[in-house]
Amino acid sequence: IDLSMGKLIRVIKASPERIDAFCKHYDRCGGCKFQHWQSDKYQEWKRNLLIEALAAKGLKPDVGALIDAHGVGRRRVSLHVREIKGVWSAGFMEQKSHDLIAIDFCPVLVPGLQNAMPLAAAFGLPLGACDVAITAADSGLDVTVKAERKAVPRRLDVLNDIARQHGIQRLTINGEIFVASSSPVMHIGKANVALPVTSFLQATRQGEETVATLVLEHVKGMKHVADLFCGIGPFALRIAEKAKVYAADNDKLAIASLQMAVRNTQGLKPLTAQARELFREPLTPLELNVFDAVVVDPPRAGADAQARNLAKSKVKRVVMVSCDVMTFARDAAILVAGGYVLRSMTPVDQFKWTGHLEMVGVFER
Repeated sequence: IDLSMGKLIRVIKASPERIDAFCKHYDRCGGCKFQHWQSDKYQEWKRNLLIEALAAKGLKPDVGALIDAHGVGRRRVSLHVREIKGVWSAGFMEQKSHDLIAIDFCPVLVPGLQNAMPLAAAFGLPLGACDVAITAADSGLDVTVKAERKAVPRRLDVLNDIARQHGIQRLTINGEIFVASSSPVMHIGKANVALPVTSFLQATRQGEETVATLVLEHVKGMKHVADLFCGIGPFALRIAEKAKVYAADNDKLAIASLQMAVRNTQGLKPLTAQARELFREPLTPLELNVFDAVVVDPPRAGADAQARNLAKSKVKRVVMVSCDVMTFARDAAILVAGGYVLRSMTPVDQFKWTGHLEMVGVFER
């Protein structure tokens, strides 16, 4: 190993735990870097990431088995497009490098994204070096391009041809919607939700459904539930089939999509969705006290301010979802110091073969 770069140069003697990676780009790509590890040992290591982070904060809850939520693959991919020896190519950056590794096939993506590489590379000729994010929405492909060149009139025919050839439902270039036959739609419970440009979405369908199922189990029987950092409503819309819901998020476009979905969906209990800057304006203890349970699903930075107000509240149950073990442990310690007991933890592996982990914790007074 080259310790200065953290790269494997060659294997002198293979560990008994080493297996053959299934991706031909594994040795250079900076993505799924644990493909070489036996499944049981990999799962043990990943579960221990959570256990050790909690232990560092003095917390030793019951941690369940790691749930594999990769499903049929990841439904989102971000690709870099660069010119290599006169050819526009798409791929990922090499580990610890700014060198592009051209990829012709990525085995961890859903079938609907298996043509993502030629699709992304096609933008190189009209737009130059660019970054292309592609989402396989339930209704079609949503493509967002950040490019060094603008979509000026002389390039419009080429860009329209790309969109038509690859069946792109919506194409956004440098923040402006260029092609939109209709808004890409995600099916959530009974609802169809229009996906805002660049809005957050769980990496895999099975990941979303697994976490949502855990959340629903933990708020079962509750009559009034808050869903904070709700996004487009993967929890709120499902909870609202049984309980009254208040949902809030910093993302105004996500809230607008959620509000529209609520208006167009029958069979839901009252669901109020509000755009609110939860980092600067978290719900106060007085506001929180009206809820039987609160679900919190913050971004990687965690929910420090909201956790502090929850610790001062009388809410009986808090269900916290997180994608970062360190900020989860920090926020969990705040709740425990405020009188909560961390009853259970469930680690969920939707970013399989990486060091990223999703988790669901249940806190009770």
